[in-house]
Amino acid sequence: MSVRVGAARVRALLLSLVTFFVVAGTATGCSGGDARPRVVVTTNILGDITREIVGDEADVSVLMKPNADPHSFGLSAVQAAELENADLVVHNGLGLEENVLRHVEAARASGVATFAAGEAADPLTFHAGEEGGPDDEAGEPDPHFWTDPDRVRKAAGLIADQVVEHVDGVNEQAVRDNAAHYDGQLADLTTWMEKSFATIPEGRRALVTNHHVFGYLADRFGFRVIGAVVPSGTTLASPSSSDLRSLTRAMEKAEVRTVFADSSQPTRLAEVLRQEMGGDVDVVPLYSESLTEKGEGADTYLHMMRANTSAMTEGLTRD
Repeated sequence: MSVRVGAARVRALLLSLVTFFVVAGTATGCSGGDARPRVVVTTNILGDITREIVGDEADVSVLMKPNADPHSFGLSAVQAAELENADLVVHNGLGLEENVLRHVEAARASGVATFAAGEAADPLTFHAGEEGGPDDEAGEPDPHFWTDPDRVRKAAGLIADQVVEHVDGVNEQAVRDNAAHYDGQLADLTTWMEKSFATIPEGRRALVTNHHVFGYLADRFGFRVIGAVVPSGTTLASPSSSDLRSLTRAMEKAEVRTVFADSSQPTRLAEVLRQEMGGDVDVVPLYSESLTEKGEGADTYLHMMRANTSAMTEGLTRD
């Protein structure tokens, strides 16, 4: 009898302990407790920029995995919950994260502070009727602002402001110091890109890409966008045979034989264009919309831009 009573007491004690930890964990998760402040970022490019600014002042969670496509990546239920439990959500906006926008909107509706970096970086629009412009997206904002490092400098400063304003518990001076240091690195990047691109003859400053992604870079550094294999600002579109014929004619007219293809996407479309033009086309991979895993060539925004600049300069000066 005493053994049964002892076992019952043990079970009751264990049940009490389990209940205590569950309740305590729930209370901590709901009220914040001693948990560190958290910033959630949608894309990995913005995630890297935000981490440089936040430093050790808060946890930064990035939803988009390396080598993913920002136009098509989606969220798990756990990631969607992260958005609604964040102190601040940083996203690109301008229609880039097509499968994530509704979750960002839900977080905003629940009271979470959100910041659309692209919308605050003087966005350009796609132009129809001009060389290289996607006709069906005329007047629509171009979301790929990060290809211009000067616009990234502006966005980075605004992200610092958002962190200071909305993330409780951070050291404002530390955030400002981080932002100032990163701003200097971005300024150095712009200067280096200008010097690199200056070696490309004016007649060769023409870009053909997998889809329309380098409009900001072209605008900032004086390139002409001849066209794209996918005549759209999103990778979710597909080219028609007439699109390929039009692009082929434009390339032949401009004497362009180099296509820059996104390294995170298959180069099949660029290879089709190579076949259309008789095989005399160079296909050069670039890191355009996603960072890579660590050590794979573009694991930070600064590494990505330097790698792209080197590849573009080499591709457009090659005899």
